[in-house]
Amino acid sequence: MAFDIDPAKTALLVMDYQPSILGFLDDPTDFVASTAETVATVRNNGGSVGYVRVGFTDADYAGFPEGHIMGDRVKGNRPNMDAESTTTALHPNLVVHDNDIVVRKTRVSAFSTTTLHEQLTNAGITTLILAGVHTSGVVLTTVREAHDLDYRVIVLSDACADPDDAVHSFLFEKIFPKQAEVATSAELLSALPARAATN
Repeated sequence: MAFDIDPAKTALLVMDYQPSILGFLDDPTDFVASTAETVATVRNNGGSVGYVRVGFTDADYAGFPEGHIMGDRVKGNRPNMDAESTTTALHPNLVVHDNDIVVRKTRVSAFSTTTLHEQLTNAGITTLILAGVHTSGVVLTTVREAHDLDYRVIVLSDACADPDDAVHSFLFEKIFPKQAEVATSAELLSALPARAATN
């Protein structure tokens, strides 16, 4: 697949790469390392990088209405979903740089409870490259919302993961192509030839 990407108008969003979400993988080391390489290449070619994580304060927990499915689930996972817990921090193998966008969300989408859209707009970003966990959670909802916000969306199949492999495959084969371009990290990297990469 050939890409025509303007790095100055492009941001790679790395979403929910945190221990509390990556826990279903037997060993996330290689998965995270591959994404870190993609981050470095995008950054070194003039693209922007954004990190999205999910975590909750006492006020956030209290803000869920009674019987809310997500609210009940995250409350049941306290303290692992607390905003200040190491389990909701960005994976330590991913390094935030001064110019990176970093947001904390309290719902599934990367946009709905954050300033992400405002920050991307202010930076002149029109193309989003998505990497995230879970495919059926943050990736699916962010693809849909980013599309509705008129971004060009590219989703990296090997930089997304889901506890259900069949669901992951179905989304990439049947759903995402309706609103996004689907690619591998290698296909993206071939469009962004690496210069001296730094993590």
